[in-house]
Amino acid sequence: MEKAFTCEDRRQIESSIGERYGKAAISPEGMFGYPTGEAGLEGQGYDAGILKTLPQEILASYCGVGNPFSLGPVNKGGFVLDIGCGAGVDTVVAAVMVGPEGKAVGIDLTSAMVARAKENLKKTSLENVSFREGSAEDLQFPEAHFDAVISNGAFNLVIDKRRALREVYRVLKPNGRIMIADQVLTADPPGDIAARIRSWAG
Repeated sequence: MEKAFTCEDRRQIESSIGERYGKAAISPEGMFGYPTGEAGLEGQGYDAGILKTLPQEILASYCGVGNPFSLGPVNKGGFVLDIGCGAGVDTVVAAVMVGPEGKAVGIDLTSAMVARAKENLKKTSLENVSFREGSAEDLQFPEAHFDAVISNGAFNLVIDKRRALREVYRVLKPNGRIMIADQVLTADPPGDIAARIRSWAG
């Protein structure tokens, strides 16, 4: 399935992702069929103690589909990579969990989301967080670098998921963990490639 996409197909998919999530970077309210913002975080069972430490502007920018931390916390002193970090909410939560001796890095394909994440970070006093543009299919990090890789509602948008997962395993330390919250397709995708591309970003 993935090999059927041409360079132009990929360009169209990435453009549609950029357009949709560029709007979500301004405000996700009303853009998705599930709760976003603070209501979304509370509904997904995020740690209330951590949420209380975050500014309202950060909470309002949440548009994840689940709670990757429901699979277990990240440990103090750990290095965490957030793939498809969006506005950086999960990255910031991870940074609080790992503490100042740890580090959280968020990457996103959408420049507007990375810009929003950086603006959100300025509203905190955290110094163990960084954000950059990047693709899950080509992680610009050394091998065995992270203790945990998290992702929330992003892997469904990745074009070559096998390649992305190989990259995740490459950058994880031995016994590192993947913690993913995502949407899954419960029916067959459109058989027509053009229709599949049009519906890719939802």
